[in-house]
Amino acid sequence: MAAPEKFCVGSRESKLAVIQSEMVISYIKETCPETEVSLLTMKTTGDIILDRTLDKVGGKGLFVKELDKALLDRRSDLSVHSLKDMPMEVPDELPVVAFSKREDPRDVLVLPQGAEEIDFSKPVGCSSLRRILQLRELFPQAEFKSVRGNVITRLAKLDSGEYSALVLAAAGLKRLGLAGRISRYFEPEEIIPSAGQGILALQGRAGEDYSFLEGFSDLDGTYAALAERAFVRYLDGGCSSPVAAHAVIEDRMIRLTGLYYKEETGEYIKGSREGSAEDAELLGEELARELKEKLEG
Repeated sequence: MAAPEKFCVGSRESKLAVIQSEMVISYIKETCPETEVSLLTMKTTGDIILDRTLDKVGGKGLFVKELDKALLDRRSDLSVHSLKDMPMEVPDELPVVAFSKREDPRDVLVLPQGAEEIDFSKPVGCSSLRRILQLRELFPQAEFKSVRGNVITRLAKLDSGEYSALVLAAAGLKRLGLAGRISRYFEPEEIIPSAGQGILALQGRAGEDYSFLEGFSDLDGTYAALAERAFVRYLDGGCSSPVAAHAVIEDRMIRLTGLYYKEETGEYIKGSREGSAEDAELLGEELARELKEKLEG
């Protein structure tokens, strides 16, 4: 397909979101030099409401609502999202048209500038119950306190002495050029990452041809995204629900590890399954069903 003459990419206005959108824009400029590409940035509701945790104000949809509207109003032609921030249900009229190659999916520990270890007299900054459940196994003596805002804002709060440490996604720090701030990587065996962590989702309008983006799409990233999201979707886990899933793809095989939490009892269970990468979604659903049955009897 001939690429469009003009093409507008929609993005949240945080520095990380813009960097991620520029990765897509660079790809379009390289492969379709005749296309005039522009960037439309906006503050989403999730970027504005920072005094409450996401589960109290509406979950993941808060990061996509304004971007969805721009697509539907034709003010933009494509939205670039961190996949982990996307709701599990995507409207039919705004399908995901490509998943990127995955950046480092791990969670990491970040200490204040100059610190060598966690000072447990101060709280660890962490907004996700998924992380807190797993961190308690590693640091039973720690207290946790919610931290919202973009990565730069969170780091400023950490360095000013509000927190003893932060737990963040490696992918965001690396894309921001801040890998030097990472004090420790948590392997997925220690902390299962959020579904889709490190993968970008490109969302477009139904019925339009986005085949010029095919080269940006990554097959292993797509298989991982499908498996992890199918696992979470089966368990109805939104942003606030402490459900985790992580897929590793090798030689067209997939190994999926997941965590399911039962809100009523506070119990949780981890498990994994292997299968053909082509059965990614089925594998995700099967593992979710298995863990749910084990925990609920």
